[in-house]
Amino acid sequence: MRAKRLLALVGLTVLTTTTSLVVSAPVADGSTPGLDLDRATIPQLQHLMDHGDLSAVRLTQAYLARIRTVDPKVHAVLKVDDTALDQARASDKRRRSGHVRGPLDGIPVLLKDNIDTRGLATTAGSRALLVPPPSADATLVTRLRDAGAVILGKANLSEWANFRSTHSTSGWSGVGGQTNNPYVLDRNPCGSSSGSGAGVAASLAQVAIGTETDGSIVCPSAQNGVVGHKPSLGLVSRTGVVPISLEQDTAGPIARNVEDVAITLSVLQGRDHADKATLAYPADQPSNYARFRTGLRGARIGVWRLSGIDKDVDRVVDDSVTLLTDHGATVVDVDLPYQDQIEAVEYPALTTEIARDLPAYLRHRPQAPQTMAALVDFNRKDPVELSKFGQELFEQALTAPSPTDPTYRDQRATATSLAQRSIDETLAKYHLDAIIAPTNSPAWPTNYQAGDAYILGSSTPAAVAGYPATTVPAGYAGELPIGLTFFAAHWSDATTLTLAAAYEHANPIRHAPRFLATT
Repeated sequence: MRAKRLLALVGLTVLTTTTSLVVSAPVADGSTPGLDLDRATIPQLQHLMDHGDLSAVRLTQAYLARIRTVDPKVHAVLKVDDTALDQARASDKRRRSGHVRGPLDGIPVLLKDNIDTRGLATTAGSRALLVPPPSADATLVTRLRDAGAVILGKANLSEWANFRSTHSTSGWSGVGGQTNNPYVLDRNPCGSSSGSGAGVAASLAQVAIGTETDGSIVCPSAQNGVVGHKPSLGLVSRTGVVPISLEQDTAGPIARNVEDVAITLSVLQGRDHADKATLAYPADQPSNYARFRTGLRGARIGVWRLSGIDKDVDRVVDDSVTLLTDHGATVVDVDLPYQDQIEAVEYPALTTEIARDLPAYLRHRPQAPQTMAALVDFNRKDPVELSKFGQELFEQALTAPSPTDPTYRDQRATATSLAQRSIDETLAKYHLDAIIAPTNSPAWPTNYQAGDAYILGSSTPAAVAGYPATTVPAGYAGELPIGLTFFAAHWSDATTLTLAAAYEHANPIRHAPRFLATT
């Protein structure tokens, strides 16, 4: 209802940008001088390919060249798909015959390595999954292939989507080592979609797919200075995605601009009878999120400041409120209720859920360890897996209550209901279209002894509620990016993307990383 009211209020137009591209012939290493990969949008690339000024092969070669020359600094890509250029040639052939499949045809996409990819290793970062690759694509990968996307390769991640240790370091996995933040290389990329966020920021792919249980799309997107969208739970199939919790997990797109994120979400979403959550989304859910482009005038937005924690974050939020107000939005300060109660029960519930959902996935990978106990034992014996931090969460899962236990059932019901109420009641009380909050504090130095140094984050309400959240670059602390998250009610993905696109248009602050060694 709010999405429809907002869109009726501001109108619909096609997203456009004014960035110009000059494309030259590829050089020996496959790169394309004059093609600004950092600033190019999917519609611009499609326009160039339609007019014969670019090909999917040349675009794919350009990204492969970036991976060869830039990724040694970032360590975002675990594996390049050896068939990427063949996929690109097939796309070019379709284009020549007039059978382009849509806006993703020929566009290189990087996949987080907890997403099953037929014939390509899928490890969730764990050496325990260095076994024969999946025999079938995840449903979302099938949707990407059907849309003509070029599967470029697999991105590193925080091992097991950052749900192995209470003292983990984001961006590290036993398979891929440490992913670095491309803005300042000794800083952390955040997790768990660390390679997806850092890879897009470093222009190693046009789009990446990440996954989130709580914060793992929005935090690595914001901390690496790009756009990420965590969809409403049930909008994107989880079939073939290594799980933590089917109560909270979702996959979603990461890109350097809202437009590309919206285009990719339009392809990813879809019903899947193997994932019952996808059967619940409304029949009138938009099928093309990239249609939505709006000004901010008339929107009512709550601001959850989380102030007093970091002075740079406070400055960015203050500047954002001024910008929104100057562009005609009404901004109201809010404080979301129930956060302490949600925090007290979320992780205990997730511990039961990973003990239920991960072994169910492992049955499709029969040569891998099949139980939580077998994974714990594998890690204890492996020379790499516990070299940086432990596996406290895996060990807790061994003794977690069963899914039928009343304690667990109360924990999950409390977490989900209070998270939903925290958003729904706040939206209703102030008659809001959406709520904004700072996504992250500036990236901390990667330190295996200290572990992650989160001091601020706003992902939990939308993550636990299953509601959509879109983060967009909002400012910097020196060289370190700070993002702003827009979140709203269930199925209001169009609203958060619409407002994020309008904010991005009013505040085009993002710049490419400079790969500084240190600050």
